[in-house]
Amino acid sequence: MKPNPQLHTFLAPYDKGIQQLTLQLRDYITDLVPQANELIWDNYNAVALAYSKSEKLKDAFCHIAVYAKHVNFGFNRGAELTKTNVPLNGKGKLIRHISVKDFERFPQEELKKMIWEAVGISENLNPALTENTNPKSMVMSISAKKIRPNS
Repeated sequence: MKPNPQLHTFLAPYDKGIQQLTLQLRDYITDLVPQANELIWDNYNAVALAYSKSEKLKDAFCHIAVYAKHVNFGFNRGAELTKTNVPLNGKGKLIRHISVKDFERFPQEELKKMIWEAVGISENLNPALTENTNPKSMVMSISAKKIRPNS
C-alpha cells in the first residue's frame, strides 16, 4: 500500500533521518500485515500512524509516533501481550512502546510474534473484523496548532 500523499508533507519538518526511519518502520509493518489500514494523525506534538484492520483507532494493534529525535513503535494493547521478546516501555493501562533511533537496531525478527499476537488481540476484541482486501492509507485529522522541529 502506498502512503497517503499527505504523509510526506506531515513529515517534512523532521530531520531526513527521522523521515527515513519513519518510512522504514511503516514499510516493516505494512509488509508484515498488508491487510491493515493506515490511520494518520498530524497531531499537536507528533505525527502518529496507527495500523488497524478496520478504519477505527479502537481496532488498531500497533502504531508509530514521530518525534524530533526518535520514533516510537508501539502496541495499542501492549500491556496485554504475553510474547514479549522485547522489553517495552510504558506504565499506562494499555499502551507499550519501544523508542527507535536507528532502523539497523530495530528488532524486526523479535517483534514479529508480538505483532501477530497484537493482531490476534485486536481481532478477538472485535470479531466483526474481516479480512481487509483493500487496505487504505488515510488521514484521520490534522491539528491546526503544532509543535514541530525547525518551526
